[in-house]
Amino acid sequence: MYSSHIARVESLVREQEDWRSQCVNLIASEQVMSRRARSVMGSDFCHRYAEGHPGERYYQGTDKIDTIESDVKRYLKTLFGCLHTEVRPISGTNANEAVFSRYIKPGDIVMVNSTPGGGHISHQRAGTVGKYTKNVISFPRTKDGYHTDVDRTRSLIRAVKPSLVIFGKSLFLFPEPVQDLFEVCGKVGARVVYDGAHVLGLIAGKQFQNPLREGADLICASTHKTFPGPQRGLVLSNMDWEEWRRIDKGAFPGSSSNHHLDTLPPLLIATFEMLAFGEAYAAQVIANAKALGGFLDAKGLAVQAKEFGFTQSHQIALDVSRYGGGGSVSSLLKENYIILNMNLLPFETLAHHDNPAGIRIGTQEMTRAGMKEPEMEQIAQLMCDCLLQGKKVGDEVRKLRSRFQKVCYSFDDAASG
Repeated sequence: MYSSHIARVESLVREQEDWRSQCVNLIASEQVMSRRARSVMGSDFCHRYAEGHPGERYYQGTDKIDTIESDVKRYLKTLFGCLHTEVRPISGTNANEAVFSRYIKPGDIVMVNSTPGGGHISHQRAGTVGKYTKNVISFPRTKDGYHTDVDRTRSLIRAVKPSLVIFGKSLFLFPEPVQDLFEVCGKVGARVVYDGAHVLGLIAGKQFQNPLREGADLICASTHKTFPGPQRGLVLSNMDWEEWRRIDKGAFPGSSSNHHLDTLPPLLIATFEMLAFGEAYAAQVIANAKALGGFLDAKGLAVQAKEFGFTQSHQIALDVSRYGGGGSVSSLLKENYIILNMNLLPFETLAHHDNPAGIRIGTQEMTRAGMKEPEMEQIAQLMCDCLLQGKKVGDEVRKLRSRFQKVCYSFDDAASG
């Protein structure tokens, strides 16, 4: 009775795999796993439960799972040079939940990046923070909109004495001023949390700021954006053990029970890949983003933050309001096999969220496919041909993409990276 329905599910999965393999994928919050990492998903682990810590489970039969989870924590500590790592959150927002629930009491003041300023929804009143307090205030921004005004922020922190200061963004072009502000945060008793979901792979590759070294108490992150793992979350810290125990309880039983065990083995493989290839990978990601920004700017598109070199991360932002806005442009590019997303820009309000002025581009996935600066120039030309000349470029995009089907900076191929 249901065989035709099942066949349709299987067909849709195959169609998705085929279609995305033909696209230039520029979504800034996505990444592909290597073949070897994907090969260990969907194992018997996906059927099992493992509440608690390795060696202290509430279920029997977890010996192999315990070994994998212990190794994940061990090698992540090596990769990030930290004392503690919590790997049980199943997403970056779930990791935020584990931390925010420990440090925000009803009525507390929390300082974040606003949504137009690049902040993530989980940091806002409508998201995870708003479950604990509605007193959410935004960092003052510099005139360009892409940087925090450090002097005004220091004054504001002294005046309002937030309990928690949350750095990190979704539109994340430049490092955050952690080092400039952690001292004043300490003086007013504010904990410093750095949401590194987007830039975790750049941090791991030592090509971005090191938030823990600069004064952050905690890093929360996703493991599937610039970090090339499965969709999970984690928390990193160097705080003392007694304080860390609060985060431990925030993760379990606070925000998770069983934690999607079949994605732990690919996370471990991705961690090994970052230990082996992370620095070269992260450096090329950033080089590609800078190059793509420069090429698009030279061809007449309004790439943001030009006076600051466009970016220091994997992302660039464009104002495409003259071409119909981010919603229209992202839809048009998708029809031509270029995948990216619309995004609010700092000069907008939330009222523009359905069709904001901006688009956001990330270079991490195509970097992992092996693309470098020459391909960034080709992508820029294809985008401009589409947007400025009204050309249909899908066939040319697919031709370009057909040459880049490996996953580099991985153990899939001895010559990768």
